[in-house]
Amino acid sequence: MVESYRETTDEALENAKKLREFMFTERMEYWWKLLNVLTFWELTQVPLCYCLVRHKLPVLWIMPVSGDPARGNITAEVLPAVELALSHLSEQPSPLGNYELQFHLTDSECDNGKALKAFFDTIFNGPKPIMIFGGVCLSVTSILAQSLEGFNLVQLSFAVTAPSLGNKRRFPNFFQTVPSDSAVNVALVRFLRQYGWSRVGTLTQREQKFTEVQRDLSRHLEVANIKLAEAESFSEVPCDCVKKLKDNDVRIVIAHFDVSLAAKVFCCVYNLSMYGQKYQWILPDWTQGSWWTNTDSTNCTAKNILTAIEGSISADIETLSSRHIRGISGRTPQEYEKEYDERRRLKGLGASKFHGFAYDGTWVIAKVLTRVMETVRYRENYSIHRNFTVTDQEVEQMILEAMDKINFFGVTGHIMFQKGERLASVKFAQYQDGKAVDIEQYSAVTDELEFISPIRFQRDKPTKDRTHVYPQRKRISILLYGVVAFLTFLGIFTACSLLVFSVKHHNHWAISMSRPFLNTLIILGAVLSYSSIFFIGLDGSYVSDRVFEVSCSVQISCLSTGCTASFGAMFVKTWKIHSFFKKHSMEKKLPQTTKDYGLGLLVLLLLLIDLSLLICLQILDPLRRTVKEYRIEADPHGQDFFIQPFSERCENTYMGFWMAAFYVYEGILLLSTCFLAWTTRHMNIPAINDSRGIRFSVFVSVPVILIGTYASMLWQDQPNVQFCIVSLVIITCCCSTLCMVFLPKIIIIRMGPDPAFLSRRFHLTQWHSELQKESGQDNDARNILEQDDTGASDFVTDVTQNISLSLDIVLSENLHLRRHINELDAELEDLTRQLNELSPCVMENVIIRGFVHKAVKEKCLTLPESSKSNRNLLEDINSPEHIQRRLSLQLPILHLAYLPSIGGVDSSPLNSPSDSPQHTLMPRTYGVLVTGL
Repeated sequence: MVESYRETTDEALENAKKLREFMFTERMEYWWKLLNVLTFWELTQVPLCYCLVRHKLPVLWIMPVSGDPARGNITAEVLPAVELALSHLSEQPSPLGNYELQFHLTDSECDNGKALKAFFDTIFNGPKPIMIFGGVCLSVTSILAQSLEGFNLVQLSFAVTAPSLGNKRRFPNFFQTVPSDSAVNVALVRFLRQYGWSRVGTLTQREQKFTEVQRDLSRHLEVANIKLAEAESFSEVPCDCVKKLKDNDVRIVIAHFDVSLAAKVFCCVYNLSMYGQKYQWILPDWTQGSWWTNTDSTNCTAKNILTAIEGSISADIETLSSRHIRGISGRTPQEYEKEYDERRRLKGLGASKFHGFAYDGTWVIAKVLTRVMETVRYRENYSIHRNFTVTDQEVEQMILEAMDKINFFGVTGHIMFQKGERLASVKFAQYQDGKAVDIEQYSAVTDELEFISPIRFQRDKPTKDRTHVYPQRKRISILLYGVVAFLTFLGIFTACSLLVFSVKHHNHWAISMSRPFLNTLIILGAVLSYSSIFFIGLDGSYVSDRVFEVSCSVQISCLSTGCTASFGAMFVKTWKIHSFFKKHSMEKKLPQTTKDYGLGLLVLLLLLIDLSLLICLQILDPLRRTVKEYRIEADPHGQDFFIQPFSERCENTYMGFWMAAFYVYEGILLLSTCFLAWTTRHMNIPAINDSRGIRFSVFVSVPVILIGTYASMLWQDQPNVQFCIVSLVIITCCCSTLCMVFLPKIIIIRMGPDPAFLSRRFHLTQWHSELQKESGQDNDARNILEQDDTGASDFVTDVTQNISLSLDIVLSENLHLRRHINELDAELEDLTRQLNELSPCVMENVIIRGFVHKAVKEKCLTLPESSKSNRNLLEDINSPEHIQRRLSLQLPILHLAYLPSIGGVDSSPLNSPSDSPQHTLMPRTYGVLVTGL
């Protein structure tokens, strides 16, 4: 077929060259006769009807005479329209003067070879055509349109709608009164924009006329910035393509396929539930037939297909204008249609959709030739040559210029050409209740959509062009943030209050003995850790992206520095106590330690390590704002959109590496503190260290941190839960640390220590003195202590200095108590002497009852004689020997009752020389001595 096409094309070009010279001579004679007639008419001014007869202007009409089952007999159906146009031309003042159009019909038979032969026969045998009219078959029309330039002819078609013929480079002399199929695309883009549809899909049948339209539509969509989400094509089975469109969430589908496949397509649409309020189909115009009843090749009923196409929109060229405007013929489109129907019915012909374009095409040829005549006449009148002639090229150029200037209203609407193509008028209709209802009309001349009737959408809203996914930030509840912020403020206020309390009582032994500098670091670390909570709870709903990125660096800096300061200070405290007791108990050689400034340098070293990690993190791989999207969720209220939850995080490129580095460093510090606290769990000396408070604080913080870290990882998809967990971990650790370290000191300062506590302090000093005595007896041991364990001696020296002030107070109180004991001893001796001088009866009453009434004494002195035996017994019991024996046992017991109040015995088990049975703390006794036991 292609080779035959090329051969016929080459042959046509060669014949065109041979005929060119012959045609030029003969056509010049024809135009010369025409000009002579016009000149004679101007000179004589005699009516043409009396002087001249009308000359014929031949126009070659190439059409297939025989009918086509697919398209029908277009030539026979449009012939009444052409005849009607010629009739209307004759009724009006002739625009052509003494000339009239004469169409010479040539049968192309839709065959390239036969069409070319008929064309050349007409050219050679005459009459020579001025223009070519018609053209139905695409292949025949394409061949002739390419040959027109060689013969200086112009063709006007009214039935070919292929977009390829609009290429002016290949077909410069081809024009169409019928808009091409691609003319609908401009209207479609305008229609899509009106309803805000920016994402569409196409379903195209694999045929040339449909694929060309689809390619042209793709170009228009790209220019209009409308996304073509999916372009599917099929041959016979469309269901797979329809399913792909649904899978890709295509809501607006533009279809290009023949009506014979429409039932198959919409049966697939019905089975896949791709219709209704969520989908909008835009189809070709198939309103002229009941195609949905052709369900033989489908498994659907006509009712199913009607259900599927309900609400779909069709877009097609307007074949006959709906406006009631009288056009160039003096008739409205409706009046013309009535006359046309009468003529075709008389001949028993059907109606072709191209009849209006054929009618307007006849008028276009008449208008063009009229303009050419006027141009020729003008040039002849003002020519300086006596024998004025016009060449074929000049005639061709005149016709082309006249075609570009055509502008009138015909029965098919406004007639204008732009680059050889007719500016179209497109009609949009919607299937409503099984009927096509015109809704809008687009005019390419004005580029506007004209409203005809309301379009029907379900829920009274246009269909969405996609499943809209609305982002929804997983934000932290403002109520939760407020509660946590209040608790954090309370914690910071408590920490600051403890700092003020420590500074105010820095001279008290309970504060000065526990390293105030390290206590201050613990408080500052807790404040920094508390402050990080404010930044952890921030997200994009409260601050901008830039501020959020800054908060990422601030929160990790505050939290890391705060933990290092607090746990570093506790680590140094515990390590100092552990090193001293380990040296004293095991007498082993330990590394040399430093004094207060040395402990401060050790904490500073820990802080420098933490600061180095933070600086490297900020320079090499700073934290950035990242958005994590979660699984799309359907609208809980059933609306036609989805929700895309997302949360904002602080992350960097190597997040795992940096978090591992911080966790390892802080973990080593925590575990070391925990280990030292465990080893010193039996060393309970609150007067000189915070071992118990640190131990409890570490034992609470470590499991809370481990559990909280694991829980926050599990709930990282829930920002509220994660924020709550992290905040509780920070608040719990800081609160427990501050309470365990500072609460005992507050109790001691506000309420004072109990006697047992002072007893332990006193014996600690006594123990230190005895240790110094023992070490003084052994010179070798003293050298080892001074040279190899200066840390232990420094520790004891510091303890002695810290308790010196309080010890002076206790010693003065002890001196006062000793004086009071001496006074009591003197009084006790005096009472003993008086007892020895009294009678046995009085002494018995004094010992048994204490101080008694005088009447009791008199009664005792006047006892009868019968009681002499009992009196002798009492005298025997209360003899001086018995009294002396009882006093020797009771007085030491009475004396020991005063020892705890003056720093006497100690009930705590210390590894000191004072641990002996005689120093066992006895319970306090109250009452009087009882004799006769």
